[in-house]
This record gives sequence, structure tokens and C-alpha cells, in this order.
Amino acid sequence: MKDFIITLDGPAGVGKSSLAQAVAEEMNLSYMDSGAMFRILAFELGPEALDMSDSELESRLQAFRFSVQGAGKNSVMCCNGRYFGDEIRSEEVAALASRLGANAVVRAFLCGAQRDVGMQSSLVCEGRDMGSVIFPHALCKFFLDATPEERARRRSRQLESQGKIADYSTILDQILTRDAKDRNRKESPLRPARDAILIDTTERTLDEVLELLLAHINHMLKPRAPEHE
Repeated sequence: MKDFIITLDGPAGVGKSSLAQAVAEEMNLSYMDSGAMFRILAFELGPEALDMSDSELESRLQAFRFSVQGAGKNSVMCCNGRYFGDEIRSEEVAALASRLGANAVVRAFLCGAQRDVGMQSSLVCEGRDMGSVIFPHALCKFFLDATPEERARRRSRQLESQGKIADYSTILDQILTRDAKDRNRKESPLRPARDAILIDTTERTLDEVLELLLAHINHMLKPRAPEHE
């Protein structure tokens, strides 16, 4: 399946990461964690990147080369041959990555970097503009959504399962704020690609959504009978 790209876009809390990894596992494809790419830049550049001029930032970014190794659940994101793990998963790195992600220079660089990864191997990738901007010619594009209330409940349950304090009202407010920011931002606003398949996950389990995704993908891959003249 050379140059075969599957994209899963949507807001936070719809299960994009878990579903993308599961699809990659089922299809034996590499999984590209686009969020990790923003986090790696934030971790490596540090807070001082926020004060850099566009020209200085652009120059620094040229030193970064991304790649994905492995397939399915064994896929790992690498930068300059190095694997990054828990060190990029802190709240501090996440906050800095979010601020850097609003910079047009950073977004343009990672747009090219993500496309370069897509040239290296077939991929399953998730994010907010994978199908609409990064891979507009992907064969299979999905846009996943769910009500803010359901996404807040899922996040609360996730935090509680990790032994962390979870305040539903605070989480819901954070989701609503992030949705407004993502949907109304000037650079690559959150919206479905015109040819994306829309799936509401509110009333569906992850397994049910996965089954639906795989059914659509297998239908797209099914050889079509030649037309008779």
C-alpha cells in the first residue's frame, strides 16, 4: 500500500489518538503522532522560542528532521534519529507546544515535515488539519466529533483512572475554550475536509467507531469491477 494515507481529524476528546493507533495496528501501517512533533519542537527549543524573530525561528527549525519507525502500536516518532518518550508529555511542554503551534512559521515547517514523513511510508495520522491541509489527496479521510459534554466526561474518566483530580466543569470549560480557538483561528481552522467522512462518536464506544472506520477503509480499498463499454 505505497503512499496510502488515512487521516483522522477532529477536536480534542473524540478518541483520535487511540483510534488512529488501532487502525494502524489493524492495517499494519505506521502511525504518525502529529502532536508529538509539536511537543518535540517545544521541548528542544524551549520557552525562548516564543521570543525569537520569525527569521531566527525559521533558521533553527531547519535542523529538525522527523521520521516514523515501526508500524501499528510499535510506531515511534523520531527526530534527528532520536526517540522521544515521556519527557515531551508534561503539562509544561504541552502548554508551550500549544503556543508555538499558533505561530505561522512553525505550522508551515511542520506541514512540510509531515508531508515528508508521508513520502517515506504509508501512514495513519490524526490531528486537526491532516485531511484538509496536510494530506488533501489522502484516499481515506475521516472527521470525528462528539458533544463537548461527552468529551469532558471522557477526559474526566481518563484522569480519574490515572488517580488524578478531575473537575468536570473545569474540563468542560477548557474544551469549549479550546474548540472556539481551534475552529476560529486564522491558520488551518478546525473543519472537515470537503470529502471527509463525518462520524459522531458521542453514542459510540471506541470499538464501535473502529469497526465503522475499518468498514469504510475496506470499502475504499475494494477493487472495483471494470466498466463495460
